[in-house]
Amino acid sequence: MYINSLNDYLKKSFGDKVYKISLNAGLTCPNRDGKIDTRGCIFCSRGGSGDFAQSPKLSITEQIESGKALVSNKIKSNKYIAYFQAYTNTYGDINYLRKVFFEAITHKDIVAVSIATRPDCIDKNTASLLFELNNIKPVFVELGLQTSNENTADFIRRGYKNNVFETAVDLLSGLNIVVHIIIGLPFEKEADILNTIKYINHFPIHGVKLQLLHILKDTDLYTYYLENSFKILSLEEYGDLLIMCIKHLRPDIVIHRLTGDGPKKLLAEPMFSANKRMVLNYINNRLQNENIVQGSLYSC
Repeated sequence: MYINSLNDYLKKSFGDKVYKISLNAGLTCPNRDGKIDTRGCIFCSRGGSGDFAQSPKLSITEQIESGKALVSNKIKSNKYIAYFQAYTNTYGDINYLRKVFFEAITHKDIVAVSIATRPDCIDKNTASLLFELNNIKPVFVELGLQTSNENTADFIRRGYKNNVFETAVDLLSGLNIVVHIIIGLPFEKEADILNTIKYINHFPIHGVKLQLLHILKDTDLYTYYLENSFKILSLEEYGDLLIMCIKHLRPDIVIHRLTGDGPKKLLAEPMFSANKRMVLNYINNRLQNENIVQGSLYSC
């Protein structure tokens, strides 16, 4: 069995290794500003999933240059993806979004733009802007689904129903749609995770990010865990679930991530995930044992 890795896809698309630079456009989220809720998703840190992003005090160009400097010894191709990572990056004034996205996409070293957002923050105007950008350079739109189980979605305060995700995918069809899924959400069983994989297989998506659940100390999930302890996956259990997901994933879908790492200063569980190299080596070995062939893992 062969799986499509992001690293291989990027090399085929751009002829060389490409590195993501995480950006912060200074936006917020409807789950934080009171439109839906003020607490955010239960697992989300104060950084809004942008704990590794650049400072929003810098301009987009300055953030790109700062990000390039950080990885200058790792990459020689001078090809980068501008990754709008922090908070919800289509939730804002359309003119401001146009300004920051165009500043990124017209940078000479940026070969593509990746925009992390929520399905309930996609409408005809934002979709039109994203298609306009895609006419200049490739655009990836990352949608935080996390799970197709709506009971779990309510528990984690996702803030929208599955039909909202379906509408967003329809509006974005033709772009590189990447779906985020969290493995290890409280009380989800193997069948729930498998159902989520089967669910996304039905849609015209381009890629998936499979993410291990992290419990971070500044989140409501951490408080809940202290008061109502629930099962935390071991590395071996995570590996089992990951293999299951890969085997049932539609083969043309590009795998953008097979794990992930939270900020070590905030990480409460699972502690094994703090050793990212060890986790990646373990996953590689598991894939080899299952005769699953892939290119090098690419995790940003």
